[in-house]
Amino acid sequence: MRLLFLGDLLGRSGRTAAIEALPGLRQRLSLDCVIVNAENSAGGFGITSQIANEVFDAGADAITLGNHAFDNREIIGHLSREPRIVRPVNLPKGAPGRGSTLIDLPDGRRVLVINALGRIFMQPHDDPFSAVERELDACPLGTVCDAAVVDFHAEATSEKQAMGYWCDGRASLCVGTHTHVPTADARVLPKGTAYQTDAGMCGDYDSVIGMDKEEPMRRFVTGLPSGRFEPKIGDASVCGVFVETDDTTGLALRAAPLRLKGALAEAWPDDEG
Repeated sequence: MRLLFLGDLLGRSGRTAAIEALPGLRQRLSLDCVIVNAENSAGGFGITSQIANEVFDAGADAITLGNHAFDNREIIGHLSREPRIVRPVNLPKGAPGRGSTLIDLPDGRRVLVINALGRIFMQPHDDPFSAVERELDACPLGTVCDAAVVDFHAEATSEKQAMGYWCDGRASLCVGTHTHVPTADARVLPKGTAYQTDAGMCGDYDSVIGMDKEEPMRRFVTGLPSGRFEPKIGDASVCGVFVETDDTTGLALRAAPLRLKGALAEAWPDDEG
């Protein structure tokens, strides 16, 4: 199976770049499944049902969220109706929506998608490691599902790496989101799980992690807020990670970064063989 995971869509420029790129990416990379983190897609904070539908219409099979999952209250009812959107699995009991989902692809194969929040330098939530383990055990890779993808929305690189090894051999891909900067460590772990510490964002990199530079810089220099963060509207990059899996085991055969457009140097998975 050929999978693509796209990092956090940041505001209008990021979601537009991703939506415009997706049909061509599906064709060029012969993709079987596309998963997109869209928790920053509505003005940099949260998602709306309209944006979710636009992302699905462009070719995404599933959408993951994160710490801004419920910033737009309009999405809360939609989460209960749309099984292709997952919010973090380790939120308190009774939170709206679902923390994992099983996607049925047109060819009959099934992909498990799990979203979890880290706890280091983040608002505290339930243990993500036991929550992810519970979901992986309930839907074993290679038997119940043909691929399994874990989006770990976390701040600390150490926690993300620990989650990667925690999932190793039980997931096709464990990928980090939230910090918006693509890391250079895309690889397959010893037991066969593809891993990248952060997929990066789909957004304008002439910014401070996707936001217009002035307000973040002012807060760092003066320590005082003077306005709200606004997404930078400019030439956006599209960032993610590509994974090819073994059809029998569901484990990864290779992992490679994707970067195109905007300020970053391009990286194409098919340039790496």
